[in-house]
Amino acid sequence: MILVTGGTGFLGRALIRQLAGTGQTVRTLIRPSPRTPALPRGVAVEVAVAALNDERGLRAALRGVDVIYHLAGAEHEGPRGSILETDARGTANLVRAAGQARIKRFFYVSHLGADRASFYPVLKMKGVAEEHIRKSGIPYTIFRSALLYGPEDHFTTSIARLAALYPVLFMPGQGEGIIQPLWVEDLVTCLLWSLDNPEMENQTYEVGGAEYFSFRQALEIILSVIHKKPFIVPLGLPYLRNLTVAMQSLIPNFPFSTFWVDYFGYNRNCPTDTISRVFGFIPARFTYRLEHLKAIDWRKDALKTFYKRP
Repeated sequence: MILVTGGTGFLGRALIRQLAGTGQTVRTLIRPSPRTPALPRGVAVEVAVAALNDERGLRAALRGVDVIYHLAGAEHEGPRGSILETDARGTANLVRAAGQARIKRFFYVSHLGADRASFYPVLKMKGVAEEHIRKSGIPYTIFRSALLYGPEDHFTTSIARLAALYPVLFMPGQGEGIIQPLWVEDLVTCLLWSLDNPEMENQTYEVGGAEYFSFRQALEIILSVIHKKPFIVPLGLPYLRNLTVAMQSLIPNFPFSTFWVDYFGYNRNCPTDTISRVFGFIPARFTYRLEHLKAIDWRKDALKTFYKRP
């Protein structure tokens, strides 16, 4: 059996669908919450309810489990989440429980630039989580992923909603930061193909799309697909962080957090040939995989999403 943490998230739903499609028995870990979990529809999946700080609950959730895909993270939760509790301490708890349960493989999705010495909080916590996994003695594979995109993502979909709802978009600095968008299904394919490959044990891979873009270029591509032309205003990262904090307090489900702003504090890219060299396929081109942005009333969608009270 395979346990997926973060199974209700953007990447988790895509992974569970593919795992179930290959005939795997899947269980997902869901923390206690009054909200209805956003599980993938039409997919047979077991559910275990336990928080990452509940070691007894984790031990129960791991009964009968051989493989863990650890995707849970708090960077998109804004003020409601804690990257220290979820990404660092939560991973330490899960790793400890996994060792006791004699888990055979542990997969973890981290970020490009993860480093426990990083100035950026998310990358620092991801680096700490990686260290817990490496020191566990459990065979692991870590994927340091570039910025992911696809249906219901935190990047292209959120920008489309903001551009449809507001006449002005604020851009990190001059938009010169380099990103390497990776289609979510390409990362899922890498995760699946690693499952039965012992050569990938105890390895860390940096994976990204086939192309580099500046943030400005990616933004212009997204706006051209949705046929919107908001006024783009460059804003320094410190000011953009303060603005993001203010927007989070005003809009119940504002899509970006200060951690998201930090992503563009430096270039987020890696070698373009990793996926083709290691996994044997070429990642999708960014401009070819934006169908999910078409034929949608983004203004209506944004109003329904941003202002819906939890």
